[in-house]
Amino acid sequence: MSSKTTKPNAIIILSMICSLLLIFAFAAGCTSGTTTTPAATTPVAATPVETAVPVSTVAAAITTEVPAQAAVTVTSTPTPVYTASEGDLVVYTAASLTGASSALGKAFEAAYPGHKVIFNLAGTQTLKEQVEAGAYADVFISASNKYTTALKQENYFINSSVKTLCYNYIVVITPKDNPGNIQSLSDLGKTGKMLAIGTKEVPVGIATNAVIDNLANSTYGQDWKNAVYANVKSYETAEPGVANKVALGEVDAGFVYESTYKAASAGTYNVLTISKKDNYLQTYSIGVLREGTNKDVANEFEQFMLSSVGQGILSDYGFTPAV
Repeated sequence: MSSKTTKPNAIIILSMICSLLLIFAFAAGCTSGTTTTPAATTPVAATPVETAVPVSTVAAAITTEVPAQAAVTVTSTPTPVYTASEGDLVVYTAASLTGASSALGKAFEAAYPGHKVIFNLAGTQTLKEQVEAGAYADVFISASNKYTTALKQENYFINSSVKTLCYNYIVVITPKDNPGNIQSLSDLGKTGKMLAIGTKEVPVGIATNAVIDNLANSTYGQDWKNAVYANVKSYETAEPGVANKVALGEVDAGFVYESTYKAASAGTYNVLTISKKDNYLQTYSIGVLREGTNKDVANEFEQFMLSSVGQGILSDYGFTPAV
């Protein structure tokens, strides 16, 4: 009996071993197939990390590189840095003298060899603030007695040197092609017109406001005055800024000094004159500053400006001579 039962048991055990061997062989075969497949071993995300940065992150990085003040419009004039230099004269000059300054400088330097004139041109109120802040200057030329008087009271001038230099009136100019079709002063109050004037702090702005008041009181009335101010699209801190807006056609008309119109190239502007009774006579003054170190040269320059030569040049550029 025992010999008969042993044989089947051996056969069963042998069968089980064979089955296990087949299972192991199959498993090994499957593993070998997976490791030899190229597609399974090639990395899918082979792109460098930096190219996969989100767009929003890049935009944020770019934004942080732009200075915060880049979009800010600067309207003030920075204080220039001048130092005393023997023979050189630093003249703080109202911006409306920009056109005449080159001719005046050349004529003075020709009359007084060895001297050089450096003009700092800006709105008079800006020049005053620069002097008060300690900026160096030898001579001050103002387009308004308001600022000359203020500096005298603050003891910046050698008061005996302060004299009237010349005069100027206000006119209205339009671009040469007159896109606003402004034919008279009354048209300045029509709906849709675009005007430029000086700010209320600058000499040309002070004069312009006075002229508008005078015209309203004598001829056009309060409604016209209100309409004119409603049409102002640009307030400028220096008179040349008003003229530039008109020349570029950015506005239909602007209130400027008569000298600006007369000094411009022929055909640059059309002009509407304002009667003397309604106009504002702007007085320019010149004076030697107390803190300047070139007093002798400064006195020579003032004498030149008040001479027939200096006054003649000012007249050529549309200013009304003082002497």
